[in-house]
Amino acid sequence: MKRWFRVSAPALSADAATTTPSTPSATGDPAARPGAPLAAGSPVADAYARLSEAFPGLGITELTAGEAAPRGAGWAAAARLAEGGSDLDAFLAWDEAQVVRDHGRRARPDVVATFGLHRYAWPACLLITVPWFLLRRVPRLPVEDVTFQREPGRMAVRVTTFACLPDDPAAALPGARVVPDEEALRVEVRDAVAEHLEPILGGFGPRMRRRGRALWGMATDEIVEGLWYVAHLLGEERRAMRELELLLPGSTRPYSGSAAFRELTGPDGESLPTRDRVSCCLFYTLRPAETCATCPRTCDADRITALTAVAAG
Repeated sequence: MKRWFRVSAPALSADAATTTPSTPSATGDPAARPGAPLAAGSPVADAYARLSEAFPGLGITELTAGEAAPRGAGWAAAARLAEGGSDLDAFLAWDEAQVVRDHGRRARPDVVATFGLHRYAWPACLLITVPWFLLRRVPRLPVEDVTFQREPGRMAVRVTTFACLPDDPAAALPGARVVPDEEALRVEVRDAVAEHLEPILGGFGPRMRRRGRALWGMATDEIVEGLWYVAHLLGEERRAMRELELLLPGSTRPYSGSAAFRELTGPDGESLPTRDRVSCCLFYTLRPAETCATCPRTCDADRITALTAVAAG
């Protein structure tokens, strides 16, 4: 993981987090495109293509109506992970081996499970938030419609329904559910992510020794930090921050906490955006001296020093 970008991308596979964030565009803050022309494929195909172009560590395959989800060769069905059984055992074995390989020591079982959840939930949330951010289209993806291949970092999804705004050309398509305004669309985002993550949290939660508010705090962090990272790659970081503040203002159950962005000032007066995570990723249990950029344990002085160094290249 890149520990000192404003937020780190999870190592979905050995090579998945090697993308270097590009400099945000100096031309300003392009808005989402609710009236974007329809691309070939599903109404969210263009968003998934732009996501994979910006972050090659995650590839997304859309399944057709009668096409079976991939199996074997490292593919994990989200519905099976939610069951918390042998499929989850096999999924977490990768995280356990990765810790030993990279850190030369074993991690506690709850730490392994926390890493595993992060590495699944971070890209899973993007399946919903990126189409919303780029196209103002919100797909519904229950766990039965998502399969994840950790290496090389791919997800197979089946999009059958989606929400959109009245002026969207996709509003006339089968499976479209038209909502009246931006706030209603934000509700759709929160509901769609919750629908997908609730069973996943139920599968991972006991192994993480967390429940309720703590788990939904992790969901908040995955939504915010995933889109924040990808939007930076797309040159739209500032717009993403504003949109995430509206999406998760802090009073939206079942989520705990809020986007909670704040600004630090660098040594030359430059603005350095940051936030404090709602939940703990537990990376400190492996390297106590290397806290995450958004960890509440990291003081502002250390954040300014590190973020300034990253900006300097």
